[in-house]
Amino acid sequence: MSNLNLNIKKKNTYDAIVIGSGASGGWAAKELCDRGLKTLVLERGRGVKHITDYPTASKAPWDFEYRGDLTREQKEDFKNARFMRAETFHWAIPDDEQPVVYEKPFRWVRGYHEGGKSLLWARQTQRWSDYDFEGPARDDFAVDWPIRYKDVEPWYDHVEKFAGIAGFNDNLDALPNSIVQPGWDLNCLEQHFKETIEKEYDDRFLIFGRCAHLTDPQKIHQEQGRTRCLSQRQCNRGCIYGGFFSSNASTLPWAAKTGNLTLRPHSVVHSVIYDDRKEKATGVRIIDANSKEMVEFYAKVIFVNGSAINSTAILLNSTSKRFPNGLGNDSGVLGKYIAWHNYRGRVSAKHPGFLDKKTAGAHPSHSYIPRFRNLYKHDQNFLRGYATGIGGGRGSYSSRDGIGDQLRENLLSRQLGGWGLSAWMMGETIPVEENHIRLHDTLKDKYGIPQIVFSCDWQENDDRMVEDFMTEIPKMMEMAGCTDIKASDSHHPPGSDIHEMGGVRMGKDPKTSMLDANHALHACKNVYVTDGACMTSTGTQNPTLTYMMFAARAANHAVDELNRKNLR
Repeated sequence: MSNLNLNIKKKNTYDAIVIGSGASGGWAAKELCDRGLKTLVLERGRGVKHITDYPTASKAPWDFEYRGDLTREQKEDFKNARFMRAETFHWAIPDDEQPVVYEKPFRWVRGYHEGGKSLLWARQTQRWSDYDFEGPARDDFAVDWPIRYKDVEPWYDHVEKFAGIAGFNDNLDALPNSIVQPGWDLNCLEQHFKETIEKEYDDRFLIFGRCAHLTDPQKIHQEQGRTRCLSQRQCNRGCIYGGFFSSNASTLPWAAKTGNLTLRPHSVVHSVIYDDRKEKATGVRIIDANSKEMVEFYAKVIFVNGSAINSTAILLNSTSKRFPNGLGNDSGVLGKYIAWHNYRGRVSAKHPGFLDKKTAGAHPSHSYIPRFRNLYKHDQNFLRGYATGIGGGRGSYSSRDGIGDQLRENLLSRQLGGWGLSAWMMGETIPVEENHIRLHDTLKDKYGIPQIVFSCDWQENDDRMVEDFMTEIPKMMEMAGCTDIKASDSHHPPGSDIHEMGGVRMGKDPKTSMLDANHALHACKNVYVTDGACMTSTGTQNPTLTYMMFAARAANHAVDELNRKNLR
């Protein structure tokens, strides 16, 4: 029996293990495999192969039963998939897959399949600047980031070249320039709005939102098997062209080509194994989703990239004699300081002009106003600020008057409407200790893993930020000649906008943080966390580009440390 156990352990041993196959996990796998490490990627959900496993790609609306709406049964059995329609329902997970406890209202969106939420993301890719990395120290919230922009700039370059970013270099303090391919033009109303606010203000700019789409594929993208984005705007179904970046189209196939990748779907991670005697992590326990069998895998280095909430929960469940409260949790902050983005503010307006023009076609991004509040100094009644998405367009309508032939003729005779402008905020929430997750004492899921308890809520700072947004954006729209301006606060619960962050935050001091400047646990140096859980603060930018950059940087650091024998 002992020989059998040794054989199993040898078979299940790799150089590195990556938990999660989404945007950050895919990048960790690519870099580790490129550097020669035999790497196991553990994916909780099913396998999804690029192109062949996108069942609704390019499917026309009339080819869907009920024109894409879900059935009553689907809506009843998949409440967690409330934002999906038939074209994306293949990504839905049933409600019994992972029940959780909400002490306060929260909406947690998950992507349990190979590629994770890299197949569902909004693909916005604005870099962070030192105004973001220095924010906590300057404004006295959270803890100081242990890194600055100069530490990560080369890694932003590295990721952008490989992923492919469309946009323009706008030379703004708030958003460092990127390595870009051509972006799309603003339409006439967006251009008018841009000219208006930039004439009236010296600190507010409207730009094209940089996005992870190929408009001029380079050799590196052709080698990935990807081609130009065709602006179908059906990205969340899965793109057969690889026009936008996803793990499935890019990093995972690239890692597989090295011969160093093993990807195991249906692997629900239970915990990270810590050896008290060796004083390091030695592997990962998983529950096979099909057989419900517990299996152990072993490696010299482990990357935890299960998304912010799950990565935090995995570490909380990774207890040992050395770490009774969760792996690396000497500080007691594991699971605390959960934050997200504030999308509550919305503004819509009409514009009476440009009736001699209309839009033709579309593109997969939108225009964007980078953060302008509290950028250079704190001068508002709230901390930090918000970015603003902007979309302008001219719609069409059909008359529903008449009956019979006349009604049919009216419905088929679409008329141009007027121009409209919409805006939505993406505000930075401030990490506070009381916003946390923890594991339930008794409730478990069907895999025998403790259920996650959410205890997160809005703060007064968030309310004040929404009020400012609903004041400033209408003011700018009015300057641009807009009419019928309507501002609203959705009051939706936290988590509604997917960008959960924190729980395993970085920091300089092990007494107040979990991770060091290289994303390794202060107290367990061969475990790295490079997804949203690592975030010390949230910024106002969509975070995925920064996660990918962090993963690439940390993976190379891990290989260097292995080569130096520092991780034994």
